Amino acid sequence: MTLKEELYDIIFEADTPKGKTFDIVLIFLILVSIFIVMLDSIPSIRDQYHSSLQIAEWVITIAFTIEYALRIWILHKPVKYIFSLYGIIDLLAILPTYISVVATGGQSLMVIRALRLLRVFRILKLNRYTRAGRFLVLAMHRSREKIFIFLFFVITMVVIFGTIMYLVEGEENGFTSIPTSIYWAIVTLTTVGYGDISPATGLGQMLASIIMILGYAIIAVPTGIVTSEMMISRQRTNSQVCAQCMYDQHDDDATHCKKCGHPLFMEEGTGGPEEKEQEKT
Repeated sequence: MTLKEELYDIIFEADTPKGKTFDIVLIFLILVSIFIVMLDSIPSIRDQYHSSLQIAEWVITIAFTIEYALRIWILHKPVKYIFSLYGIIDLLAILPTYISVVATGGQSLMVIRALRLLRVFRILKLNRYTRAGRFLVLAMHRSREKIFIFLFFVITMVVIFGTIMYLVEGEENGFTSIPTSIYWAIVTLTTVGYGDISPATGLGQMLASIIMILGYAIIAVPTGIVTSEMMISRQRTNSQVCAQCMYDQHDDDATHCKKCGHPLFMEEGTGGPEEKEQEKT
């Protein structure tokens, strides 16, 4: 194997011993970096251990920078990775630290603080290194149309109920506008119940009771949608992506793409980083 092929197996493959070790190390670095961001937000700890936290942050940033550079160097088509979701997340994981060095001056302190807080986006990198996270993201992606229709239905309901409550209660009971009434409907429908606005009339209380009851039923709907899709995905899951047409919804025991007929599994030694790159992306 060439150096690029060996590095590809370590960085992009999660089923090899070296790949698993690499993923575990990255997960550890991500968790440590998030912990450092949290500690840095505590004034007493920041004042006492500022230098140590800054050194640890730079060590982790350099490690992520090396990882990002290796991913670009290994792939035959790095542009596709750079502008992909994971590529943008990887860039966000390292960019704030470098920008905070350039953005100096008292007038930019708030900007630097905001950039440092963007390091929390590193936690989004965890999905790539956990099979359960990838499985959940896949199930949510496949059920996106049902979830969108459900959210559209919920938005329609809160707009209708909010408008009705504005007409029923009026400004004297706190429902000063339709947007405020819609906010109340969302809080009530989600069973949060802040209590900052509440109906005073009998008709308004009856409508509020209906919304509360509907809230319990609505909470279970997205859970059922994602769960059913997870069960279907578990039955048909196949981590192989067709290198010919990029189709990825194959049966678990499939050996050829059911869309174009191209073989899904390559013989050992026939697939280099370019073919593996297509599978991963």
